[in-house]
Amino acid sequence: MQTQQTNPTAYRSIFSNEFCEIMESQVTGFKSLHALKAFEPGDLISPFNASFVSTKPSYLTVQVGYRKHITLLPQFLQYINHSCNPNAFFNTTTMELTALRTIQPGDEYSFFYPSTEWDMAQPFQCNCNQPDCLGLISGAAFIPEEILKRYTLTDFILNRLKSRQKKLRA
Repeated sequence: MQTQQTNPTAYRSIFSNEFCEIMESQVTGFKSLHALKAFEPGDLISPFNASFVSTKPSYLTVQVGYRKHITLLPQFLQYINHSCNPNAFFNTTTMELTALRTIQPGDEYSFFYPSTEWDMAQPFQCNCNQPDCLGLISGAAFIPEEILKRYTLTDFILNRLKSRQKKLRA
């Protein structure tokens, strides 16, 4: 599987640490988080925590429970963008960001937003250009379960799916 790497002339680095850097597009101004070291599937990329907890979602939060959304700490993790073919996963039970597949230096970190979000505050049209791109991304509640089975999902999302299945059977 080919990894997505940046064109160094199209981006400029605005922050870096030992394992990542925030890159800003010279064209669009959008920011993204990129790897500075390699990771294998299952590797811990970074622990994370909540700098703020809210009952309402925003485009900067990660859902960790029913009406419980966190702003990520360290803050640079907020620059991990969506992909329908993600290379990272926010495990909200262990509060760890882990690699789903091999990540090479220069690769953009990405995660599947519906892996943490049931009903997103700001749905959007995905432009990840992956062969299995889902198009409109609005949360796990709006994606057929057959498709969600392809992804690693948080315990919260898995529990919501089980609850929905029970209601449908009742």
